[in-house]
Parts: sequence; C-alpha cells; structure tokens
Amino acid sequence: MSLGFEQAGFDIAVGVDSDPIHLETYSRNFPGCSTVCADISRITGRQILSKARLDGRDIHVLFGGPPCQGFSLIGRRRADDSRNALIYHFARLVRELKPLYFVAENVEGLLRGEVADVLRSFVRRVKRAGYGVVETIISLDASDFGVPQRRRRVFILGYQKGLPALEYPLPLSFSNPDGRVVRPCVWDAIGDLPNVDDFGQLLTTDVFRGPLGSPSDYASVLRGDRPDPEDASRKRKRNPDGLTGCLRTVHSPDTVRRFAHTGPGTHEPISRFYRLTQNGLAPTLRAGTGRSHGSFTAPRPIHPIYPRCITVREAARLHSFPDWFSFHPTKWHGFRQVGNSVPPLLARAIARSIVRTLS
Repeated sequence: MSLGFEQAGFDIAVGVDSDPIHLETYSRNFPGCSTVCADISRITGRQILSKARLDGRDIHVLFGGPPCQGFSLIGRRRADDSRNALIYHFARLVRELKPLYFVAENVEGLLRGEVADVLRSFVRRVKRAGYGVVETIISLDASDFGVPQRRRRVFILGYQKGLPALEYPLPLSFSNPDGRVVRPCVWDAIGDLPNVDDFGQLLTTDVFRGPLGSPSDYASVLRGDRPDPEDASRKRKRNPDGLTGCLRTVHSPDTVRRFAHTGPGTHEPISRFYRLTQNGLAPTLRAGTGRSHGSFTAPRPIHPIYPRCITVREAARLHSFPDWFSFHPTKWHGFRQVGNSVPPLLARAIARSIVRTLS
C-alpha cells in the first residue's frame, strides 16, 4: 500500500508493523520513512506522531491492512479470532490521529456472515469519531486495475465529516478499438524471467546475475526499462548486483513428475497446487501464517511451463511490484511479504482517487 500511495504522489511519513523482519524489508525499500515496530493495540496516536515528527501537521491519509486471517473465507474463519480486534484499534488510531481521510483494507470475507458484525462495529466507531464512510462498502479486484492476478479485497473509505466524500476508483478498460481485450496476463508478467533451475548458484543465493529475456510492455515498466507516466514515486534503481527474489525450490523427483503431468489451469491432485496458464490470470497469491499461528506455508502456484513452484520474484511480478523492490531473501518470509501485501497498482488506484478528492 505504501508503494501505491507513493506512486500516486503521497509522502509516506511512517510505517507501523509488529514484525521486525518485515519492518527491515520495509525500511530497505522506503529508506526515508520512519518505522515503528509495535502491535497497534499497544501504541498510541501520540507515539506515532512523535516518531514521524508530524506534530502540528495535517495527516491527509491514514491507511492500513489489519491482519485478515480471522475474516478469510479460506481456512479457519472465526468471528472470535483475537486478530479481528486489531481493526478496532485502527478505528482508535483514526480517532487519535485525526487524518482527513482513511483507507482500511481487508479480505472479502469481512462482508459476510457473522464477522460482518465486526465491520458494522468498526463503522459505528469511526462515525462516533466524526467520520463518514463511503457506503455501500465494496470489494475491488486487482485484475481490474492492471494486475495479472484475480485478487478481491475490501476497501473501507472514510472522510472527516464536512470534507468531500471519497469515491471508489472505476475499473480500467483493457479493450483495443477493435474490441480485443489486452489486460496483462501471467506470461506478460514472468515470460522474460530466467528458468531458475538452470542456475546452480540460485540454490544458495536469491540474486540472479544474468540477462533477462524480451519483456512485454507490462514487464518493461517493472524492469525500469520504460517510464510509467502515472508513477510519481521517488525513482529507485534495481539492485546493481542483479535481480533479487530468484532463490530456487528443490522439489523431489516425484513432485517434479506430478507437476509435469498437471495441465495448465488445473490443480495438482496431491498438493492441490494450481498450475498457471500463460495467457490467463494468476489466482490470489496467499501468504500462509506466521509462527504464532502454526507456520503454515500457503500453496504456491506451479509455473506454467516448468515443473516447479514460482519464485518470489515471479510472485512479485504477478503482484505488480517493480524489480527494484526487494523482499526477504528466504522463500518463507519473501512469499509471506508478497502474499500479505496489496498489489501496488491496486493501491495506486485507491490513492489516486484520494488525490483527486483532495485537489
């Protein structure tokens, strides 16, 4: 979300997370941004303001994505999951920090069943704090905003009463004048990346030091070879040592055989891993859980051509992250960081709608 908001023209003042590993990655990608390593249930708005050196200044937007596992339609969906209460602390921080606008992101399951009571309680809390909420609250699909991945997420948009209300961004058009749909697909995202199994050194390092293939228009922007006229972020250069996120996964011979016999667009029957299709969209990339909730690794898609799981960099491309953006070098943390994040192009669409309202 920070990258998407920066691309829309915002200055990101401070980032808050309870995991020091994720904050280290965040600081590496946003070196000019303050960070706070804390559980938001144990920190005040005053402490955040002090860390960000924002005392006396307006905050245009407070945005965040409280943990969503208790709301997810996949896995153990529980209204009483302790993590669900963190969305109430986000409401408390809205009250304490008094931003002009706020954006809260979560999974589509927040709209359904008994956990919808959590959403209704959240809305009541921010309304008591002096905010309006754009209603009806809806989910947006990242694939409607240039991301080659089907990923639906709920966005709650709020505004101080008396200010203009925000509007949800409209899906982009991907049709040519001749009617052909030209939205980015899986192969547009990863077709120029190397087959990591051809490089023995990628068993011990996540950095690929070699030439890439011919890119699509989508990939050439992420590579930095082609300018993005709508990207207002501070320009960064890709790691001069090479392309990060390319660490290999060693599969057993039996797994390789099973993956090889799995047709694109189908699930491998034992692992239930989905095999990507070159001309299609990726399914929702998932994060898995941390150590405090069992350390479960989420299923990773199978490459559309090679009998292996995709790399962190391939997942990042399918998420619309530029190649200069680096993740934790291990597959475990790297995939969690991609899977837990909002695709930058989707976040940018939300942020651009706020820029238009502010203007």
